[in-house]
Amino acid sequence: MRIGIVNLMHDKVATQARFAQRLQQWQPAIELTYFYPVDHYRNRPVPASVAAISQPLDLATVATMDAVIVTGAPVERLDFEAVTYYQELTRLFDFLAQRHLPTLFVCWGAMAALHHFFGIEKLSLTHKYFGGYSQRIQQPTPLLADLPRHFIAPHARYAEVNHDQVNQVAALAVNATTTTDELFLLTQQDQPFSYLFAHLEYDGPALQQEFIREQAAWGGLPAQPVNYDLATGQPLFSWETTSQRFFKNWLTQVQITEEI
Repeated sequence: MRIGIVNLMHDKVATQARFAQRLQQWQPAIELTYFYPVDHYRNRPVPASVAAISQPLDLATVATMDAVIVTGAPVERLDFEAVTYYQELTRLFDFLAQRHLPTLFVCWGAMAALHHFFGIEKLSLTHKYFGGYSQRIQQPTPLLADLPRHFIAPHARYAEVNHDQVNQVAALAVNATTTTDELFLLTQQDQPFSYLFAHLEYDGPALQQEFIREQAAWGGLPAQPVNYDLATGQPLFSWETTSQRFFKNWLTQVQITEEI
């Protein structure tokens, strides 16, 4: 199986290691290809650290993949059109839809895809939604197989999409939310697309590292993750089992789609 990962995250090396761990623990032979958006570096050199671990986003190469993941990005507070690579991503989104290629859109990647396909608006939150939160299943889906009705997952974002607009799209199913109704997972009925709003690729120290990075970048004290021990970088409620089961289920669905 070949999976392409469009890595839009700030911590690219750590992000790629996390996805590799989540996916290859189930299928060690999976071939992972990482892409960066060309337009992000249109007027400046591609950093050597990026070029060393990923390749420019190319639709001809994407066409050889069995599935694609579009990661989150630390740009939730920008308008979509203000993001330098948004138009490049929309061309990718259209290509994925034309080919009915199984795709997992994560966090901002999910927001961007929903905006492009359905015109769903992104709404800024009054404060960062950050930490390990309890989720609940609303509509069963194979992606949530073997998970309890309530489970823990990590979120790290400054925005949410418009729920009223989501509910008006017949092709979208709200499969799970937090216990306070923030979105966790949507699936699309007419495409093999899944929209995940939690960072299930995160390992235990990831929220601690994100907090430290934002503190260094902006100064002051950024939002502190809830249900999480910053001193040790460990969650008070573990999402390890949730992550393992979710990615195992997603790989199973990719294989089923390949066989149809």
